[in-house]
Amino acid sequence: MKRVLILLGIIALMSPGMQAQNLLKLEWKFRTGDDPSWADPAYDDAGWKQIEAGRTWEDQGYGDYDGYAWYRQGVVIPESLKKSATANGGFILRVGRIDDSDVTYWNGEVLGGKGGMPPHYESGYGADRIYTIPVDKIKWGEINAIAVRVYDGGGGGGIYTDPVGLSVIGMEELVSVQPILEREDHLFLEKGAVALKLQIGNQLKEKLQGQLAVRVESDFGEKILEENRELRVRSGGSETVNLELGELDPGFYKISAMLQTGAGNKRAAFAIGVRPEEIISPQDRPDDFDNYWMRARRELDAVDPQFKLIRQDSLCTETREFYILEMRSLGNILVRAWYMRPVKEGVYPAILHVQGYGTFLKPDNMYQGDDMVALGLNIRGHGFSQDHVNPGFQSFLQTHVEDKELYIYRGAYMDCIRAVDFLFSRPEVDTTRVAVEGGSQGGALSFATAALDNERISICVPHVPFLSDFPDYFKVAGWPGGEFRQYFKLHPEIPQEQIYRTLSYIDIKNLAPWIRAPLFMSVGLMDTTCPPHINFAAYNQVTSPKEYSVYPEAGHSLPGAYDRAKYEWIKKMFHMQ
Repeated sequence: MKRVLILLGIIALMSPGMQAQNLLKLEWKFRTGDDPSWADPAYDDAGWKQIEAGRTWEDQGYGDYDGYAWYRQGVVIPESLKKSATANGGFILRVGRIDDSDVTYWNGEVLGGKGGMPPHYESGYGADRIYTIPVDKIKWGEINAIAVRVYDGGGGGGIYTDPVGLSVIGMEELVSVQPILEREDHLFLEKGAVALKLQIGNQLKEKLQGQLAVRVESDFGEKILEENRELRVRSGGSETVNLELGELDPGFYKISAMLQTGAGNKRAAFAIGVRPEEIISPQDRPDDFDNYWMRARRELDAVDPQFKLIRQDSLCTETREFYILEMRSLGNILVRAWYMRPVKEGVYPAILHVQGYGTFLKPDNMYQGDDMVALGLNIRGHGFSQDHVNPGFQSFLQTHVEDKELYIYRGAYMDCIRAVDFLFSRPEVDTTRVAVEGGSQGGALSFATAALDNERISICVPHVPFLSDFPDYFKVAGWPGGEFRQYFKLHPEIPQEQIYRTLSYIDIKNLAPWIRAPLFMSVGLMDTTCPPHINFAAYNQVTSPKEYSVYPEAGHSLPGAYDRAKYEWIKKMFHMQ
């Protein structure tokens, strides 16, 4: 979560009365479970409960429910919209972002979806759901049925963001604002002045005329550029706007722009990074940092792991066997993991999967092949490892943060080391080829595992890593900084310096120099949860062979191409290709 990349955000302010009419209601019919008949327009959903789109279902009375659920809504489209819809190419259905994957139906037909459903689960968490509906698919003056099948693999679930709506295709779809950059990843790696272009395209039937306001700022909020200019673009044409930003310090920046015209307004967002490997975020290790972690390892080693494998017949196939692993970790805490091994006898490379914050890591989130062993760990307080530690999603990060010896992440990092102990106890594991991988919190756990167990971990594959560079992190991201500001208000008796000192022990920026394994990090340039600045604050402290990949349009959830790239890199490093 580090900010060495330049965020260019083009955010158009919306003028009252200019937006296309939204035909959807805020409330949807909702039901947990899964049944293909629920996509049928004729299905009677009168007995279903109501829920609002734009908030997770956990926030609306569905506790810690993970799995399948459906949303349904009927909408009547008046014939008065037929002329404009025909001229503009139909309607746009926006279903916001969904945690985690979806299939969306219009009158029983599939419109599209993001992510993948079990047994080939793939998260589509950070993707916007935007679907075009042709005019010939509309039942004018009658009820049109929308159904959204959702699968949540852990943590929050459902349609969790706006905008959610149905409207005639208009300026938002027919006017484009796109950056023109030399590199596809939006990075500027050479020293010197930074310049880029914005291309405004117009597919409206009429000329586009209005004002474009542009603002560029660093991820710390420092203003770099602010200007306004008149803009005219002929129908079917495009215009290019040059932005001269001058020489910028290594880091990340955001650009906001507003395009206002008589036809409506347009918003867009993108990001760039400037020499991210030159970002300097000094370590702030306490004097007893080494001793702190050596003691933790000794305490863990004194705990009998009591490894126990419980076969899961319902998950086993002809080529793969699945087990639940139970084991004891630091403090004699019981934690669990999923263990998958190939049926065919042999010695295999292994992947330790570590999970995101508040999620339940399940077999669907693990490696799906039969040429490697996979262990999917649920650290204490997560998934099915809550017998002895269960502070809940909202309070996990603050649990015992006032006491470095009891702080929850001290134990969570040791849970990961215990998982490595298990892998090294197995005869089917090639202990010269053991990888650790994960995203967000799992990215931080990957860093920590490779640092604290640097003689046994062969390669480290974090993405959008969490728990890094806390003083800066709390400045560049709304969460979790907001939670800690609230914590400081509720506990004025605890000095803030004491809290930051505790966090410094688990800060992956401070652990990173211990990593010896080759490391491959991936980041989303638009990530506001774990901004690129904090990602690179840790990455730049790694001295082992390393490389990174940037997804310029991605936020905290990377596209499906990342999973393919991740496993290709692991197999390359393990000489499996």
